[in-house]
Amino acid sequence: MILDSFKLDGKVALVTGAGQGLGQGMALALAEAGADIVGLDRRECGETCAAVKAMGRRFKQVVCDLRQADAAALQEIVAGAVTDMGHLDILLNNAGIIRRAPALQFTEADWDDVLHINLRVVFFLSQAAAGVMVPQGHGKIIQIASMLSFQGGVIVPAYTAAKSGVAGITRALANEWAPLGLNVNAIAPGYMATDNTAPLRADAGRSTSILGRIPANRWGTPNDLQGVVVFLASSASDYLNGAIIPVDGGWLTR
Repeated sequence: MILDSFKLDGKVALVTGAGQGLGQGMALALAEAGADIVGLDRRECGETCAAVKAMGRRFKQVVCDLRQADAAALQEIVAGAVTDMGHLDILLNNAGIIRRAPALQFTEADWDDVLHINLRVVFFLSQAAAGVMVPQGHGKIIQIASMLSFQGGVIVPAYTAAKSGVAGITRALANEWAPLGLNVNAIAPGYMATDNTAPLRADAGRSTSILGRIPANRWGTPNDLQGVVVFLASSASDYLNGAIIPVDGGWLTR
């Protein structure tokens, strides 16, 4: 049965930024498909934990401010997940931040924070996860790219640089790790109704302009990413490598 290939029964997924928004929505989708969840966030994500456990799945909380995390700390997080859950099959690198300022005024501190969480952590957490996935001969690594992996954006130079890098590193890791049994792919969400886009949605003129370019004529929601994340985490995507999949209501077609 084709639907069986989408099941995640017995799998363990590490999800960063699992406490709210897109990360929470995708963590719940993975749990509904059968996976146990290791939820990493900078604060306790009790709501996600309760929802996952209500589905009969296991949930392990990892509290970590990724702005302070180096490669060694990320290795420890992965090792702890394997110790507590028995194995690790899926990594969803969802956590990210955005800072807005014109390029002429953009600060070094903001640049470093954005590139650290949105790109450096993505690479080194992928590296740590692959370290346990390669010996087992399988694993799914899912990155979160962006429309700005394809475009330049406005007053978000660090975010654009990082998300362009996420697309590149997704392809680079897929080239190296596909022969070893791993699938590395990325989701590129369009304009989603999250905390990151709150300033845009609060600006009536900007919101109208954005909606005018989206053929679906609405902002996306966490539910809009649930199907594609389950697909990428499951055996249904076993021959997909290095893909950057837009989930954007048609934004890139305009």
